[in-house]
Amino acid sequence: MDSALIKIPGYRISEELYNGSRTIVYRGYRNDSLPVVIKLLKNPYPSFSELVQFRNQYTIAKNLNSPLIIQTYSLEPYQNGYALVMEDFGGISLKEWGTGENRRNITEFLQIAIALCKALDILYRSRIIHKDIKPANILINPETKQVKLIDFSIASLLPRETQTLMNLNVLEGTLSYISPEQTGRMNRGIDYRTDFYSLGVTFYELFTGELPFQSNDPMELVHCHLAKLPPSLREVKNQKFTLSGVEVSKVKSEEIPQVLSDILMKLMAKNAEDRYQSTLGLKFDLEKCLSQLQETGEIKSFPIAQRDVCVGVVCIST
Repeated sequence: MDSALIKIPGYRISEELYNGSRTIVYRGYRNDSLPVVIKLLKNPYPSFSELVQFRNQYTIAKNLNSPLIIQTYSLEPYQNGYALVMEDFGGISLKEWGTGENRRNITEFLQIAIALCKALDILYRSRIIHKDIKPANILINPETKQVKLIDFSIASLLPRETQTLMNLNVLEGTLSYISPEQTGRMNRGIDYRTDFYSLGVTFYELFTGELPFQSNDPMELVHCHLAKLPPSLREVKNQKFTLSGVEVSKVKSEEIPQVLSDILMKLMAKNAEDRYQSTLGLKFDLEKCLSQLQETGEIKSFPIAQRDVCVGVVCIST
């Protein structure tokens, strides 16, 4: 599709933001001058499942009234599919933001991580599992640092669902970020803790600039998620963040906060029972890291997950 040729009644398209394998996203204006982002299916003759997934984004997101979730304005017919019209708050993907030339600081990372915990807490209170947490599905305004979660195309409204063994070509989610249970190779149900694993991979990539597991072979990636431990943060040489104003790549590995490494490793535990059990428990630890950093300029190795409690399907922070 050429943005110069795109004509959507009631809207003016100004630029192309994203051109992927399945969708294309434009920035533009509604006729009343409201800035909008419009998402379209790339397939000119979409399948029934593609249409269902596309409608799913609208059905779920329209009922989530939060500044941490992208606001969805409308779902409108367009050619053989739909146009999903959303708010434009000047955001770029966290993936794009994280690959910028300027090194980020740990304070920024913690603030983003805390905001994402709050966003996930809103989802889980509504019994929604996102199932595709990754930097490309998180937007940040580079100026205000406001964070919003997007893309509910494969989200589930159930507190738990069963994942069956599927061909890797039709597996739901993004293989580099997918949890072990979401691969369908563990013979167990999926609940909100699948998002915690993907969040851990997202944090890992944001912090280090690298994915914990890298391979062009889908089966090898699945094996890594199921059985291989990711390299410790202290083992990754190309850090993207600074610690107390000093580039992490120029400080000794033992000076990298062990607590942050512990938090990420817990999120990426192979078994859901070994991960964090509540967004609020995770948020408590991240907020403690932030307060220590702001007060003393460093993060000391406190025991993590002490406020993380799960009772049945209701998980709380004590």
